[in-house]
Order: sequence, then C-alpha cells, then structure tokens
Amino acid sequence: MFFLLLVIIAFLAIYILFSEEIRAVKERDPAAKSAVEVLLLYPGLHALVIYRIAHKLWELKLPIIPRWLSQAARFFTGVEIHPGATIGSKLFIDHGMGVVVGETAIIGDNVLLYQGVTLGGTGKESGKRHPTVGNSVVIGAGAKVLGNITVGDNSYIGANAVVIKDVPPNSTVVGIPGRITKQEGRKIDMDLDHIHVNDPVMDNMAKLLKRIKHIEEKSGIKADKNDADFVI
Repeated sequence: MFFLLLVIIAFLAIYILFSEEIRAVKERDPAAKSAVEVLLLYPGLHALVIYRIAHKLWELKLPIIPRWLSQAARFFTGVEIHPGATIGSKLFIDHGMGVVVGETAIIGDNVLLYQGVTLGGTGKESGKRHPTVGNSVVIGAGAKVLGNITVGDNSYIGANAVVIKDVPPNSTVVGIPGRITKQEGRKIDMDLDHIHVNDPVMDNMAKLLKRIKHIEEKSGIKADKNDADFVI
C-alpha cells in the first residue's frame, strides 16, 4: 500500500511539473486521447523526465549517476539524451526510438523531434560540438543534424536529411546533404503537413524533365520507352 501511494504521488508530481510537455503532446499527436495516456504510455515524455533529473545532477557535478540515468532511460525508452544537453520547455519526442541528443546540444522551446533523429557531433573536437536548435523547430524522422551549427527558429528539417551547415530561421531543409529552401519566408505551421514540404532537388528535376520533353517534342525526337519511368 505504501509503495502504491509513492507511485501515485510520483505520477502526480510528474503531471504537475511536466504539464506543458503533456499539453504539447496532446496538441500535436492526434493519437493522444488524454493526459493520463500521455503520462503513462509516451516514452518520449519518460525520457524527458529522466533527463531533467539527470541534468540537475550533472549541474551539481555528481559523477557517474547522471550518465547512468541517461543510459537507463535509453534502455527503457530507446531515447538517449546526454545529461549535459540543454533543453527548453515543451519538447515533444514523438515515438522516440533511436533519438540521440549529444552532450553540448541546445534545444529551444516548443521543438518536435521524430524517431531516429540525431543531434550529434562530427568528430573528436572538444568544446561546443553539437547543434543549437531554435524555438518551434520540427525535425523529421531519421534526420541527422551534426556539428556546432545553428538551426534557426520556426524551421523544418525533412525526414532523413543530413544537416551540417547553419539553417536560417523560417527555412525548410531536405536531402543529403541538406539543402535549404524558404517557405516563402513564413513560419512553418505546426499542423505537421509533411506531404507538401518543398523539395528543391525534386522541383529542379521536374523542371529539367519537362524541358527535355519539350525539346524532344519540338525536335521530333521519339522518347525512349524507358523514359516513362522517370516522368514526374
């Protein structure tokens, strides 16, 4: 009975202290039916709770225990956040499996990370060696943001993109290596419409194929039947 009481008190404390994060999950994930469901069943939130504890111990320069907590969180949630990282409020780690946040990474407020995201370094350099992510940034599944670079506020990093250079605010980055395309200079809406994100590589490819087709038609050249596979 006493143990059950402690568990209830612990969950109530987490609910109060992490109310902003729980609300952020409910707002962004249509699968989240209630605050209780988020509290009990979302590994991204569990990893964040453990990180907050580990980070406080890290700031107190306590040896071993902060890293042990982060490794325990990785074991139970699939999310690895170094206790030395700096994370703002209302972070939402969706699904979470495979997410890695390095020691000197800085994450702003209202950020969304999908599964498989890495905020990592590029070598054995010392000092600040991980990314700084601004406010209201969305980083898609499998994206890698590497090195001491800055991702500006309200930006969107597309799924599986590899980003190794600074990203201006209000930008979208896609591809390997990441290429920057403005979304008309406006903030990326948090409705998470991934389908209509501009891909400059594919846009240019489509324009090129249209020009080739136009030239062939003007020249009377018969298109190869295999070209049909490449028509966009």
